[in-house]
Amino acid sequence: MSTTPSTSKKRTGPGTQRVSLDALAQQKRDALPDPTDYELFGVEFTLPPMRALPWEIQEKVGDLNDTIGVLAETLGEDKVKEMYRAGYQLGDLEVIARDWQKRSGLEPGESQASAGS
Repeated sequence: MSTTPSTSKKRTGPGTQRVSLDALAQQKRDALPDPTDYELFGVEFTLPPMRALPWEIQEKVGDLNDTIGVLAETLGEDKVKEMYRAGYQLGDLEVIARDWQKRSGLEPGESQASAGS
């Protein structure tokens, strides 16, 4: 019997190991704050935490730092029209955006894509 070390090589490179991130992703999702109910000038709406937004919002809006664009996409056309009828001004949308970011655990102007990284 030979006692020389084995000459077989361990396979290295892409695909050598698979790690399931399901549990870690679920933990992060479970730690998100609850959606927030808002009311402003008689218009009621609910916003999820920003980190819970669907990935396709990025494609539709183009820039996750465009909080007002993300807000409009998240609420939908009918709610946006209701806000128009209520006379919302740009400053009102900024108030909503800042509070939404704060309650989502983000700093104003912090991209959702880079948050927590």
